[in-house]
Amino acid sequence: QVQNVESGGGLVHAGESLRLSCVASVSSLNIYNMAWYRQAPGKQRELVAMSNSDDSTNYADSTKGRFTISRDNAKKTVYLQMNSLKPEDTAVYFCYAQHKIFLTYENWGQGTRVTVSE
Repeated sequence: QVQNVESGGGLVHAGESLRLSCVASVSSLNIYNMAWYRQAPGKQRELVAMSNSDDSTNYADSTKGRFTISRDNAKKTVYLQMNSLKPEDTAVYFCYAQHKIFLTYENWGQGTRVTVSE
């Protein structure tokens, strides 16, 4: 199965910004709900933000107001703009795609690492 491809991670200082990108391995992005998840060392994977096929968005409480998810359906690409980064945002960030009707049609990416220093 071909995976989504994330990019844009790196090492930044607290308060700085990063933008993650995900090229989704799907037939047509506009029929997929997309999400960013993250997994910090020793912790479970958690939802960061969702971009639904109807253009609605949802955010985790911890990222609301700091992170923005967006999509470009023509480029099959989803973005996560992360501002005012905190050390607790340090994690591997994963891109997830799920068909809006056929829920078993889903893809994950390999992840991109984000490290936020004090």
